[in-house]
Amino acid sequence: MQFPSDFLWGAATAAYQIEGSPLADGAGASIWHRFSHTPGTILNGDNGDVACDHYRRWHEDIEWMRRLGLNAYRFSTAWGRVLPCGRGAVNQKGLDFYKRLVDALLHAGITPMITLYHWDLPAELQDHGGWANRDCAKWFADYACLMFRELGDRAPLWATINEPWVVMALGYLWGQHAPGMRDIGAAAKAGHHLLLGHAKAVQAFRAEAPPNAKIGIVPNLGPQQPASDSPQDQLVAALWHGFINRYFLDPIFRGEYPETVINFIGEFAPKAAPDDMQIIQTPIDFIGVNYYTRSVVAYDASDPIGSRSVYQEGKLHTEMGWEVYPEGLYEILRWVHDEYGAIPLYITENGAAFRDEPNAQGEVDDPLRVEYLKAHLEQAHRALQDGVPLKGYFYWSLMDNFEWAFGYSKRFGLLYVDFETQQRTMKSSGRWYAHFIAQQRR
Repeated sequence: MQFPSDFLWGAATAAYQIEGSPLADGAGASIWHRFSHTPGTILNGDNGDVACDHYRRWHEDIEWMRRLGLNAYRFSTAWGRVLPCGRGAVNQKGLDFYKRLVDALLHAGITPMITLYHWDLPAELQDHGGWANRDCAKWFADYACLMFRELGDRAPLWATINEPWVVMALGYLWGQHAPGMRDIGAAAKAGHHLLLGHAKAVQAFRAEAPPNAKIGIVPNLGPQQPASDSPQDQLVAALWHGFINRYFLDPIFRGEYPETVINFIGEFAPKAAPDDMQIIQTPIDFIGVNYYTRSVVAYDASDPIGSRSVYQEGKLHTEMGWEVYPEGLYEILRWVHDEYGAIPLYITENGAAFRDEPNAQGEVDDPLRVEYLKAHLEQAHRALQDGVPLKGYFYWSLMDNFEWAFGYSKRFGLLYVDFETQQRTMKSSGRWYAHFIAQQRR
């Protein structure tokens, strides 16, 4: 497999999952800080107070990136670390942390890709309705504008929002993530305002950032396949495809929500102001694709939304219960390319949680992850050969971290983290990835 010479080889993280010290140096609490300190929300009562202690160990972590041979690193900035109340006064110490991080990455020859929002809304903004409040789109654009002014000259790649579907569905509809709401009306509003905030941030980017910098959005995508040829299974698969894959991309590229989803949610459909869809169609420079697995769905009259996921017997599944289906990466990259045109794509997340434990020598052998990486890179290469303008691959994640509602029970990293000592150990998969990257440069 030979990839283009300018291909980006990276790994990805998110602020609340690795930084720790969430209230240090004047930072404001986020909805995830609040949610993880609410009893019963996180497995084993875990929280992100320490996480991977990256806020203090970032020098060491950049050295690990260098050992891996990465030439790119995708990370998120914590909104509340920079703007403790989400708006108003700037916390200079928080801003300086990200400035130092970016400067050190550049010094190490690693291209930063900055994600502005990876789910950690400042808690004070949630007290004003969060993303269900239309004003949140403006608050986000103001925060984005600040970051562009401060770092736009050094960071060439920016993503507005990570997985807006997860924010809307898991945060506002099903309550599994912060802010823990179960309100379909609030969820529909949040989804629309996430799109509006994204577009307003892109508009601010055009005004503030240098012309060679690029900005995009990062949806979670995956094939939604029917369990059989029955008309009912076909219909529910089409509905889930519209809800997950089209719901945030159709508005950006076509100025409309997918009709199948809007008809299904009926009275709860988002109410757009006259100019909203035109604003949401503000052109972007790339799409980041987060791919982990597919879904195979069947009609189920007993389910509140009329469908169920069908477990694929005989297939390898990760610790998250997700089927390992590498072909889905090729399928979704081709679908995005065929559906929305020749816009550049990055694989911004792709990874697997397995039960990793050090052996007696302290080594972490993870052959399943090595195979996962190899198989998915083969599918990425296949997409490239078929004309998909793929520009980079970011493995999720650089290191084991706080896996949201699962706490520290799921390990995705190329680096094993002992959460008691904070010692990092490169897994076999990390060594394999480093060797693969080195071969690409010969």
